[in-house]
Amino acid sequence: MSGKKRYKIAVIPGDGIGPEVVLSARRVLERAAAKNGLGLELVDLEVGFRAYKRYGRTLPPETLDAMRECDGWILGPLSSGSYPSDDKDYPMASGKIRKRFDLYANIRPVRSLLPGAGRRGVDLLIVRENTEDFYPDRNLYKGYGEFWTTPDTVISLRVVTRRACTRISETAFRLARSRRRLVTAVHKANVLIEGDGLFLQEARECGSRFPEVKLEERLVDTTALQLVTMPESFDVILAPNLYGDILSDEAAGLVGGLGLAPSLNAGVDHAMAQAVHGSAPDIAGKGIANPVAEILSTSMLMEWLHSKFNDESLSTTATCIENSVIGALNESRVSHLTADLGGSASTESFTESILERI
Repeated sequence: MSGKKRYKIAVIPGDGIGPEVVLSARRVLERAAAKNGLGLELVDLEVGFRAYKRYGRTLPPETLDAMRECDGWILGPLSSGSYPSDDKDYPMASGKIRKRFDLYANIRPVRSLLPGAGRRGVDLLIVRENTEDFYPDRNLYKGYGEFWTTPDTVISLRVVTRRACTRISETAFRLARSRRRLVTAVHKANVLIEGDGLFLQEARECGSRFPEVKLEERLVDTTALQLVTMPESFDVILAPNLYGDILSDEAAGLVGGLGLAPSLNAGVDHAMAQAVHGSAPDIAGKGIANPVAEILSTSMLMEWLHSKFNDESLSTTATCIENSVIGALNESRVSHLTADLGGSASTESFTESILERI
């Protein structure tokens, strides 16, 4: 490894089942990296309840400073809605990370990986704007967000900027160019005329710069229906923050559930692997959580780093992880899968079945 770059990756377990699935992702990453000659330095950091007990807040400055020095991060799910009321970072620590480091693109692949689970032949990508919409940064937009105007009335304000619409559109078109060359822009511009109108305007403008990619526009309610009835018709779905958040959970239900739903939060300088699913406190500590989403998110992080550093060992490590997961999911014995997939395996034993394939 002499002379080769060692990549510094922060490992942040999070809450609930986070420590269990992140440990699985870490073990798989370490073995795949060793096999493919990839130099790694893994740094343990804290966000969530563990950080609160140690620092008095769920997203301490010490963690943020250390994250800035890393090439990428693996983050477990967070129980943001359950954080103490005196926590300065309540309620959305993961959202604050995305905005602090400008991780503007949330990329969520949805694929039929498990034989006999859900629809066959689904292979789509949801590209979700990750920093604005109804989830604004109150430090940037004073007064925006949700607030009470009277004891009986709450107003929610939305932020949509041309810059955010442009760069998420460019991300979607670049990804579509290497896939089936179709972008579906999701909107509700018949009602939200200005905000979704701006989003569509920038999607169309971006489409003019990618003539090899077809752009189609669909109402979000129509898209929700067609995801269920004809998911094979989609390639890349381009969506504002809120729509993308909802549609990606719906789409995951087509292919076996959130335990198989990875995602990557990406910006210009940093990226973060983070499964779509939540912290599942009802099964935390029982050793039965499905680690696939977190493991595949880690594979996505390695591929993103490859696009940045052009180091082939990153790409081969990503492929090695993905192929090992697919191999384990295609094992003929259903019992070796976790309970959410119809089996009876523990998180650890299922992870072992993935490790055996590396």
